[in-house]
Amino acid sequence: MEPRSVCNPVETLMPLAPVAVPATSDQSGPATLPAPRTAPAGAPAPSRRTRTVPTHTVPSRTVPTCTVPTGTPGTTAPATVGIVGLGYVGLPTALALAESGHHVVGYDIAADRLAAIRSGAVDLLPSDRARLDRRIGTDLLELTTDPAALAAAGTLLVCVPTPVDHHLVPDLGPLRAACATVVAHAVPGQTIVLTSTTYVGSTRDLLVGPLADRGLVVGRDVFVAFSPERIDPGVADHLPERTPRVVGGITPECGRRAAAALLPASAAVHTVSSPEAAEMTKLLENTFRAVNIALANEFAGIARQFDVDVREVVDAAATKPYGFMAFRPGPGVGGHCIPCDPHYLLWQLRSGPVAAPVTEAAMASIATRPHAVVARAREVLAEAGRPVTGARVLVVGVAYKPGVADVRESPALTVIDELRRLGADVAFTDPLVDRLPTANGPLDSRPDPADDDWDLVITHTLHRDADHSWLVTGTADRPAPTVLDAAYGLADAPNRYPL
Repeated sequence: MEPRSVCNPVETLMPLAPVAVPATSDQSGPATLPAPRTAPAGAPAPSRRTRTVPTHTVPSRTVPTCTVPTGTPGTTAPATVGIVGLGYVGLPTALALAESGHHVVGYDIAADRLAAIRSGAVDLLPSDRARLDRRIGTDLLELTTDPAALAAAGTLLVCVPTPVDHHLVPDLGPLRAACATVVAHAVPGQTIVLTSTTYVGSTRDLLVGPLADRGLVVGRDVFVAFSPERIDPGVADHLPERTPRVVGGITPECGRRAAAALLPASAAVHTVSSPEAAEMTKLLENTFRAVNIALANEFAGIARQFDVDVREVVDAAATKPYGFMAFRPGPGVGGHCIPCDPHYLLWQLRSGPVAAPVTEAAMASIATRPHAVVARAREVLAEAGRPVTGARVLVVGVAYKPGVADVRESPALTVIDELRRLGADVAFTDPLVDRLPTANGPLDSRPDPADDDWDLVITHTLHRDADHSWLVTGTADRPAPTVLDAAYGLADAPNRYPL
């Protein structure tokens, strides 16, 4: 296997001129939610030391690579890595690092989560499940609810969720608690890497300042960086070791140590000049996706107006080898990335002079998409002469994306709750989700939905290995049902209505 690479910050095809970037910033920790990082009106610009980013040249638009000399201080990854939070990000990260030969200490506050991991009752790709089977119970993977165990790790990765509340305000509770735990148990020589998607400046606010309060100087006693997670649940092609990482250190040595620690479980490491640049990188990545998904959904409605198949249009546009990236329409977005992450940026901008109208419009459009599914369902039922009250409706797939059992922020939750509120008799089927929490209590998945009569079937998530043929061909006893294809995946269904 060829050695992976640690990369320096490069974004253009020409040599970069030296760029001055701040070396310090406000390190105060907020009492509740930190205020946006803007200066008061009329305040003089603070005097700040600067450092210079070196000049580099890139020959092509691939991930830039360079060699880390052996023996360079801070380039040897420590033998023990601590993972704080073993959810959808932390667990695959822990398994990838254990697979690369590291001793991993996995810390989580939830004992039941650790019990589920030990028993294998967790949502993982087959390759990650095989890794778990190989490593669980061995010295390479230690699971604990005792934060004191983190002191034995040379590197700590913070991998906790960063959701938003019902008002779309960032819920920093889990992240603040995790960072406080890390700071309380930090020891000299450790490298601490924050990976959770969050607001710009959070690494300094939640780690650097509190560490200084303990007398630990970042860049001398401990080493702090931000490296946004890039876990793509359910997609085998995007395992951690096949995906480049971005790292921004508080100091150059912080960045080097963090990059060296992450490299064994990454395709490459691209370093940027600061944690703020790395934090904003993640916000750009997911805001880019949100904007383009909103645009794809908008074009789906336009295509239906002109009686054109939007899938055919997207596939045709995707033949262009430059200037276009294919995004597919659907019933909405879920998980803890696209529905949440851009709101961290929008929240931070609220008290400042800079607006983000494109991002705001995209997030508003995304929020209304599940309601559009319900409105279209009512139209289809009305066309068949069936009122929504008392209609038997089946939702096919309730996970937020194919290949996972995760229902966090799934549009199906809103669709089901709203249809039930309107009086419909709603059920669901999903081979990966046995039970779904709803506003009116839990629903159990229907294992054999083809055996029932449905006034309407709504495709929400089409898992790759699930049998959906009955929606196209029907069964020996029943014809194919009326389908509202919100997933845009059943072109051959005879009674198909596009969303």
